[in-house]
Amino acid sequence: MSPSDEQTEPTANCPARVTASRTPLPTPDYLKKLYWWAYEHPLAVRFWDRGFLINFILLGNYDRLGNAVLEEFSNTQEGDTLQISCAYGKLTQRLQQSLGRKARLDVIDILNGQLENTRRKLKQPDKRISLVQCDASELRCPDESYDRVLMFFLPHELPESVRRKSLSEAFRVVKPGGKVILVEFHRPKWWHPLRWWQKLVFVLFEPYALDMWRHELTDFFPADLKYAVDSKTTYFGSLYQKLVITRTA
Repeated sequence: MSPSDEQTEPTANCPARVTASRTPLPTPDYLKKLYWWAYEHPLAVRFWDRGFLINFILLGNYDRLGNAVLEEFSNTQEGDTLQISCAYGKLTQRLQQSLGRKARLDVIDILNGQLENTRRKLKQPDKRISLVQCDASELRCPDESYDRVLMFFLPHELPESVRRKSLSEAFRVVKPGGKVILVEFHRPKWWHPLRWWQKLVFVLFEPYALDMWRHELTDFFPADLKYAVDSKTTYFGSLYQKLVITRTA
């Protein structure tokens, strides 16, 4: 579904730490050019947001990677969490189920259609959750606002300059001692039987994703960032990774 003319407002009774823009934000040029068919076209959400398709795209690893995210969230999670970019599938629903009574989850996306799709999948009303249109590379919220920030398969879709800005923003808004959780592609083992298939998919459909094979995610962090790598876990012959980072100052 394409962005609507109306601004998506935060869920009632849950004031988001992210400030909603007074007017709808424009769709970035790279997204309109490269990913219109996946996220922006009116039929995109209806077609792609199906469990079997998401699992096929991730070569049978969707549930495993979702479980990897939930490992970082206790069943009685408290504090404030920012999810940067909506994700097809049931990940945000599962995060909702993990929220403690006093917890907060803010979900941002540049596309109102993606926000509305996520809203439909959540149990409502829920005063702990807000959905706000926002640009990942220019978060409209104060420094040190969140206890944790999640990016689930977002950096590989961004041009390098936007990726660097978005990661910088993620660390700006997380509190010292807070965590940034990144689930992304990773350079597979040389013997991986699907290595060349995945590379072909990248070349045809996701031209920025090969950066995940050429570099570590930490290569795109701000040069002056003070952080510690809590853990780096790879999955499925190292084709995927989960990186858990603590901002130390």
